[in-house]
Amino acid sequence: MAITDIPIFSMLRTRMQYSQERQRVLAENVANADTPNYRARDLKAPKFPDPTEMTTATTVSNISLTRTEGGHIGPLSGTGSSFSTDSKSGYEVRPTGNAVNLEDEMIKVAANQMDYQGATALYTRSLNLLKTALGKR
Repeated sequence: MAITDIPIFSMLRTRMQYSQERQRVLAENVANADTPNYRARDLKAPKFPDPTEMTTATTVSNISLTRTEGGHIGPLSGTGSSFSTDSKSGYEVRPTGNAVNLEDEMIKVAANQMDYQGATALYTRSLNLLKTALGKR
């Protein structure tokens, strides 16, 4: 059995990939804090199936970025995300149409960082547990 077939490792790897992608989206929100008519975006958290009922993998549709103005920086090639976006309308909209609240974005960044650190710690400890079970420690 390959290590990728173990459900806990695949779920933790998905969670870490989600955190990395969410960090990119949150960084774009902060970078566009002064861009007119820019709306803050976020990613929906991945839903994990019950491990006892896992039979087939589900696919998630890809999203892509598009340039809406000539002055905007285009997306890097190959940065399509496998996570769906969650675009909630902000409560505060400036006269320029920008709806990015820097305080909220920084709170999301800090929470995302803690989630990523928790997932990496669990992944590392799970690997160490397997190494101990195999007598490689």
